[in-house]
Amino acid sequence: MQISYLVNQYPKVSHSFIRREILALEKQGFQVQRIAQRGWKESLVDLEDKQEREKTQYIVQQGAIALLLSFLKVIFKYPFGVFEAFKRVWQVSKYSDQSFFLHLIYLLEASQLTLWMQSVKSQHLHAHFGTNSAEIAMLANAIANTPYSFTAHGPEEFDKPITLSLNTKIKYAKFVIAVSSFGRSQLYRWADYTDWPKVKVVHCGLERAFYDVPLQALTELPSFVCVGRLCEQKGQMLLVQAAKQLYDANMKFHLTLAGDGEMRQDIEQQIQESGLQNHITITGWISSAQVRQYVLDAKALILPSFAEGLPVVIMEAMSLRRPVISTFVAGIPELVVDGVNGFLCPAGDMDSLAQTMKKLLETDYLVLQNMGNFAYERVLAKHQIDNEAAKIALHIMA
Repeated sequence: MQISYLVNQYPKVSHSFIRREILALEKQGFQVQRIAQRGWKESLVDLEDKQEREKTQYIVQQGAIALLLSFLKVIFKYPFGVFEAFKRVWQVSKYSDQSFFLHLIYLLEASQLTLWMQSVKSQHLHAHFGTNSAEIAMLANAIANTPYSFTAHGPEEFDKPITLSLNTKIKYAKFVIAVSSFGRSQLYRWADYTDWPKVKVVHCGLERAFYDVPLQALTELPSFVCVGRLCEQKGQMLLVQAAKQLYDANMKFHLTLAGDGEMRQDIEQQIQESGLQNHITITGWISSAQVRQYVLDAKALILPSFAEGLPVVIMEAMSLRRPVISTFVAGIPELVVDGVNGFLCPAGDMDSLAQTMKKLLETDYLVLQNMGNFAYERVLAKHQIDNEAAKIALHIMA
């Protein structure tokens, strides 16, 4: 069966879970057409992402004239479908924080998407994220009546459900995926009750190649790694402040911030002002293999997020038998069990975060080792990509 995948940016360092899903679906016999609105401006560090870029078609790169010509073609071929798409544009733009003109641009992009899908006779369209990509999928559905679905990850969809017209996107979709039970509950909040059966839970997953590596013993060094975009919601600034408490208490530790992002300069300044230059390292963007090695070299992964869906990096760390420190946010407690395979603390509580880091550093080595083993068992029971892709396949074929 030929299907199409639409993502706002693809491939992207933080979108490895989408690549895993696509490749898993192809293993199950699907032909998957990759389409993205745009590429990622930063350089790609994974060979797999570079290969995916060669397979991906980019809508915005076509230019305004090409998009207008595509729009004229679909007007000629699907006049009633375009009229329905206009109605949906008007419907979603009424509550949007974006201009009506931008929603019209999404209609042009949906026209190009429609033609590309028809060129390979695609029978289903799946979009990742309930934002602009889901809107474009919804408009393409209006034009040519190709069924669509989308995965809502959070937190953006849950922060702005009205301005994103989340209920409208759910209404016209064949099905909608949440990546956790918490995510499903948030979609239930905004969907019409009659649309609740459309909402399915399918976890992001890991491929065996990521975690099927030689067992590396848990380090006895007091080292943490935090993996993710350097931004407000991931809580790295609070993490630096918590690390300062450990430093002031004369505790030995080293923290690696693996990633990059818009707050890097601010975080670097905070590190400098706190005198933590010898205790905290920022790597910039790194490959999946490098992430894996940093996690293996750490005593624990730490992710003090303020808002989330269900972070893939937590799954990755647990699959490598490393305990996790994170927060009681969104779907995280569905995977991290406090005191069993990691530690959880209240989001935004610097003192609690510092105390939790201290607690982990003072926990007996064998206890931490067992926590890592429990983490491995739990994540493999819930997040194997072939199992999760099979669920998507069933929903598409239904």
